[in-house]
Amino acid sequence: MRTLVLNAGYEPLAVVSFKRALVLVMNGKATIVAADRDHPVFGSSSAWDRPSVILLRRYVRIPNGRAVPVSRRGVLRRDNHRCGYCGASAATIDHILPRSRGGADSWENLVACCLRCNNIKGDRTPQEMGWTLRHKPRAPHGSHWLVRGVERTQPDWEEYLAPAA
Repeated sequence: MRTLVLNAGYEPLAVVSFKRALVLVMNGKATIVAADRDHPVFGSSSAWDRPSVILLRRYVRIPNGRAVPVSRRGVLRRDNHRCGYCGASAATIDHILPRSRGGADSWENLVACCLRCNNIKGDRTPQEMGWTLRHKPRAPHGSHWLVRGVERTQPDWEEYLAPAA
């Protein structure tokens, strides 16, 4: 089981094991915000709630200027694993402007794509195919994109990972 770590501003910082989270709580460096009460942690002399979300006692600021690195997993996550052309389930990514024509590996040039559309499109642009994108691709923003391990979220985390408005 994993635990979401928040700074004093309730921004997600990291995902750690529940053991690491419990050590932070027991050493007074963090407090438990949400716990899995159905699965307590048993010690030799007592039991503790298994932390699901913890809050660090000292404020840890997240730098605003950090860019989210481009990755296949990130593009699929940004596009909700849906094809940017037809909306079907996507398992691959596609360069809107193909690399052979100078297309970059950037958030704005990559889109999630189903295998069928990817094979049909080949080395052409969507305009040449007469296709339109379902949404304009852009770089994701928000601190939750910078935290490793939040790809597989837990229900207790949702309110803390919601994009800032």
